[in-house]
Order: sequence, then C-alpha cells, then structure tokens
Amino acid sequence: MSATADHAEERTNPAARLGFQPEQVVQEIGFDDDVDQELREAIEELIGSDLVDEDYDDVADAVVMWFRDDDGDLTDALVDATQLIDEGAPVWLMTPKTGRDNYVEPSDINEAATTAGLSHTKSVNAGKDWTGSRLVTPKAAKSSKR
Repeated sequence: MSATADHAEERTNPAARLGFQPEQVVQEIGFDDDVDQELREAIEELIGSDLVDEDYDDVADAVVMWFRDDDGDLTDALVDATQLIDEGAPVWLMTPKTGRDNYVEPSDINEAATTAGLSHTKSVNAGKDWTGSRLVTPKAAKSSKR
C-alpha cells in the first residue's frame, strides 16, 4: 500500500516528516556552519532541487529559518520571512535544542510568532542539535480551502 510507504518515508526522512513536497521552492534563512546538514540534504532530496538563499527574489513555498539566541530580534526575522512566502505557507523555525549554545526559550518563540502574526502549530525534533517549530499565518489555518 502506498499509504504504508508514505508513513515509512515520514519516519525515515526528516524532510517528509516536516511536510515538504517534491518541486517546492524552499528558502533558507540563517545558514551557518552549525546547521543540520543531514536535514538540509533530506529537504533538497525531497524537493528535487537546492534550497534557495536569502537573496532569492520570488515567492517561496516554505521557509526554513535557522535562528540562534544571538541572531538579533526574532520578531523582526519572522516578519521578514513572512514577506517571502504566500499566505498559508509554513515558516519552519529551527532553534538550538535545550542546553545547546544560543538556545531560544519556547516562550520567546511563541511571543515573537504571535507578534509577527503567526501561529505555532507544532514542534518537532529536527536533528541532533535543532528543534523545529512550524509557524503559519492564522488566517491560512482557518481558510485554507480553495
């Protein structure tokens, strides 16, 4: 059954678990040498192309934002990220796990997301050192039927 295969892929491929789809344009913000390369490669493999960088000047289907506590203002970064995607597209906020350097408090993430007009829909283990928070525009969550 294909449903079983899909569930197996979701368990083994971190990009599938995050909901990425083939042929999506995924913009990456905040890349540095500490990001989870395995996750990046899994996303690229699943979407069938490279992640686009911060200089990409078209609308993306999703954003992966690597953010550390010393990266500046999280609210401003999230507002900027929402300008790069269509309504309803997710911003995957990747932050260091508890106990890692530059850990970001969950309350700070929730406050910044709310201020930026985003809703926090779920958190996942996004790699050895990173937690992923899926953020979307609230209107899209309510009216995503087209």
